[in-house]
Amino acid sequence: MTEIKRLFDFPYYQLENHPLEVALSTKYSNSWNSISTKEYIDKANSVSRGLLRLGVKPAEKIAVISSSNRNEWNVLDIGVLQIGAQNVPVYPTISEDDYEYVLNHSEAVYCFVSDAEVLKKLNAIKAGTKLKEVYSFDQIEGCKNWKEVLELGEDKKNQDEVEKLKKSVTEDDLATLIYTSGTTGKPKGVMLSHKNIVSDVLNSAKRVPFETGSYTALSFLPVCHIFERMILYLYQYYSVSIYFAESIDKISDNLKEVKPHVITAVPRLLEKVYDKIIAKGNSLEGVKRKLFYWAVETGLEYEPYGANGWWYETKLKIARKLIFSKWKEGLGGNIDLIVSGSAALQPRLTRIFAAAGIPVMEGYGLTETSPVIAVNDQRNKGFKIGTVGRVIDTVEVKIAEDGEILTKGPNLMMGYYKDEEKTKEAINAEGYFHTGDIGELDEDGFLKITDRKKEMFKTSGGKYVAPQIIENTMKQSRFIEQIMVVGEGEKMPAALIQPNFDFIKDWARLKKIELGDSNEDIVNNTEVIERIQEEVSFYNEKFGHWEQIKRFELTPEVWGIDNDQLTPTMKLKRRNIKERYIDLYNKIYQH
Repeated sequence: MTEIKRLFDFPYYQLENHPLEVALSTKYSNSWNSISTKEYIDKANSVSRGLLRLGVKPAEKIAVISSSNRNEWNVLDIGVLQIGAQNVPVYPTISEDDYEYVLNHSEAVYCFVSDAEVLKKLNAIKAGTKLKEVYSFDQIEGCKNWKEVLELGEDKKNQDEVEKLKKSVTEDDLATLIYTSGTTGKPKGVMLSHKNIVSDVLNSAKRVPFETGSYTALSFLPVCHIFERMILYLYQYYSVSIYFAESIDKISDNLKEVKPHVITAVPRLLEKVYDKIIAKGNSLEGVKRKLFYWAVETGLEYEPYGANGWWYETKLKIARKLIFSKWKEGLGGNIDLIVSGSAALQPRLTRIFAAAGIPVMEGYGLTETSPVIAVNDQRNKGFKIGTVGRVIDTVEVKIAEDGEILTKGPNLMMGYYKDEEKTKEAINAEGYFHTGDIGELDEDGFLKITDRKKEMFKTSGGKYVAPQIIENTMKQSRFIEQIMVVGEGEKMPAALIQPNFDFIKDWARLKKIELGDSNEDIVNNTEVIERIQEEVSFYNEKFGHWEQIKRFELTPEVWGIDNDQLTPTMKLKRRNIKERYIDLYNKIYQH
């Protein structure tokens, strides 16, 4: 029996316990290409043999830059890890300078890319790196294809060497370097061992109500991020068939084709799904519209475990039958679970999706903790709205005097690569990691995150402001796509707001308001400004006087990863946003 100690043990465990016909599946030119558990392992072994013939040695680094999740990524991952080498995933969307920094800092010897766009960025800086060769998953003229590595490994004569190297890899060995996208400064290389990630997978698995071998998943969050990667190992552990979505744009189609039982999501995506559903409801008329909004209001009052009593549960049954069943259909019809991470989820979304029979289990963690620290679980009263669940087994959490969440356990990173100083800053003498998040543990052991320590600021009147809570509350408005609360050292809190341009165009059409052609026209339209002011005033009521947004300015640009205003996990790059809109900031404070 395979005992899972190293990451490459997962597919072997699957093969022994519940092999699948469809272990991994990717869509190429309109048809799904699936590989079985056995093919997955056979291909990984070919990769291992091919890499050895290329001269790759244990502890060498292989970089992977893929703009989509696909079979090749996972096959390569296992093939690299089996020979004691390390996989260094790189975010495809970071700048060329960051590509160069990560490749040089990690000393990667080979790099695998997904497509021509990534290759173009890589070629621009390749000469300044130590890369011996670049291979591509897609067929690209002038670039070696990854199939050449598979072909090199077709001859099984050196399989004995692969087996020997596999045996020599221990759970304490470094498995991967993950460079955190960082809202400031250069990316840090987080060193995660096999044990770090394996322990996190096995302890998180206890919180997931999967039946081995009977589930299908659709994967679309970037696998270069530890959240989705850890989930992929967890799927393999439970013999879940994994389908990889073509792209964010095609998720809707892929959900209907694959009909998954489980997906992972980030709050921003769930907000967009909800906004789309509400927009559809807005287009209804008469009784249908009334019924739709009655169901939504019912859903927004949801409490788990029948806490609202029998009359509410009766209404919920009707709402599910008449309205919410259609929401579920839109997600393929089989969704039993959505796991959410990476940022705080608005409680109203947790309520409405749970009411619709699409439970979203929110969890919490960081790259440095492999990543899960805590996660909700619908079973055994393990689900509490507004929290990130209870802390998983073998992981410890304590709250420091200033409210910071400290944690330690087998999932805690080995440290930052080539950076002892930053490692010592992050992990104290008792071995606790400083998460940088502020939170509290309630009487039932549920963890609640309230803010980022570094993002809290003081106004000139000496009052503390926690921006994330205000931002997450304000983003409930369908008029507001992104918002950043500012005001450190200033007399009052204010905000830079990126409006939801699509929604505002629909709203203006209904209200017969002339907006003009450009985003610039929209943000300068007095009726738009007044309407957003109404939204801000409404949500301000939830906060103390010193926390309320007194003024705001609208930005004409969409904040994105490409223009360096959001990290790849959709967090605000506060410094960049402030610098970009310094004129608007100065206008607010009349500097």
